[in-house]
Amino acid sequence: MLKDLRPAVSLLVVMTVLTGLVYPLTVTGLAGLLFPWQAAGSLVERGGTTVGSTLIAQPFTRPDHLQPRPSAAGEGYDAASSGASNLGPTSKALVERVAARVAALRAANPDSPGVVPAELVTASGSGLDPHLSPATALWQAPRIAKARGLPLDTVRAVIERHTEGRQWGLLGEPRVNVLLVNLELDGLAPAGGLARIGQ
Repeated sequence: MLKDLRPAVSLLVVMTVLTGLVYPLTVTGLAGLLFPWQAAGSLVERGGTTVGSTLIAQPFTRPDHLQPRPSAAGEGYDAASSGASNLGPTSKALVERVAARVAALRAANPDSPGVVPAELVTASGSGLDPHLSPATALWQAPRIAKARGLPLDTVRAVIERHTEGRQWGLLGEPRVNVLLVNLELDGLAPAGGLARIGQ
């Protein structure tokens, strides 16, 4: 019996070392060498302070900032508790939440044309989506311009500069990173600036 167990135990030890140590350390080392910024979490720093990651949304709520999608992750924008609300389209609670968000956004954006974009009233599946569609970002431009005392064209130009195309020209949709837009806006006309992550 010991003779039969020896190969199984030996294979277990070898595979544990290969797949549990060698492979992860190799991949981590290569990622750090080839893609150092991405491997470190795509962190954005200003003045030696980390202000966020381009991969995780933050709760920007001030009128002078581009505001992200709502979040159902934990208490909201909690990277340790990513997830959706699991409320379906027939849920009364979801309908009430969406109606309240539409009313609040319409009141806060009286100069924005058309209907309130669906992205701003429904959470993403992860609750941490750091991007908006260009149309949704531009819909908020009149409010931001007014709050900062900037020409509307200047705010639109900032949003357009941070519009990313489809990955490799094929995958996904054009998108705007909320954090990067807000950092550039704060550099142009600080209306309070990014006092801390998530304001």
